[in-house]
Amino acid sequence: MPRFFVQPSAISGDTVTLTGDNARHAAYSLRLAVGDHVTVCCDRVAYECKLVAFDGETVAGRIQSSAPADTEPPYVAHLYQALPKGDKLDTVIQKAVECGVSSVTPFESSRCIVRCKPEAEARKTERRARIAEEAAKQCGRGIIPTVYPTVSFASAMDSVASCDLVLFCYEGENTRSLKAILTENATRFSNTIAEGRAPEIAIVVGSEGGFSPDEAAEAAARGYAMTNLGRRILRTETAAGVVLSCLIYELEL
Repeated sequence: MPRFFVQPSAISGDTVTLTGDNARHAAYSLRLAVGDHVTVCCDRVAYECKLVAFDGETVAGRIQSSAPADTEPPYVAHLYQALPKGDKLDTVIQKAVECGVSSVTPFESSRCIVRCKPEAEARKTERRARIAEEAAKQCGRGIIPTVYPTVSFASAMDSVASCDLVLFCYEGENTRSLKAILTENATRFSNTIAEGRAPEIAIVVGSEGGFSPDEAAEAAARGYAMTNLGRRILRTETAAGVVLSCLIYELEL
């Protein structure tokens, strides 16, 4: 069933109104018609709607039923991805959204080959947000994960400090296995979920060259969980998906 995301202002009583790109996509790309059914998501609630009117600019649907979106994980995962080369970040965002991430924040680390260009950042962030939205629609998410503008390594380290667990992915020495870290935190996470709060987990992934020893030392000094991802060195575009898959196994399946 086609899926759309709207703001609360689009819902009035038992009517949902699609406008802008949503309306054009429904009317012209999907060629939907009066009587067709769609899913409209707003604030983690999924509304099953029957389309009742098209007027060229808007599409109106009548709400048939609603329920909390059941496709969201019981935790909130924030991905901090160091800028990779080429279009790898597009793939990272798409797959991370499919795996349940709630936000993606690109950042610059010392070993990044690609650097943020301020004059192009707004355009790139908008494009990345569209990738996240399309992925969310395709895989049936209850929200559109947020894609933030690129930040510095220092800003990323400050930002993750409020999370319940920070997984700093590092292939150097003095790391622990991801399995051990998740097992150690499993009971705490389960209790937090049972209390009605979603634990927040940050995943920090380096670029093609990984992190410098100084960056790793800073993360360790802050008390972040220094984790390796097994015996093989993963590409930067693979790492986030592996970590998110492990979270799915540990906390969802």
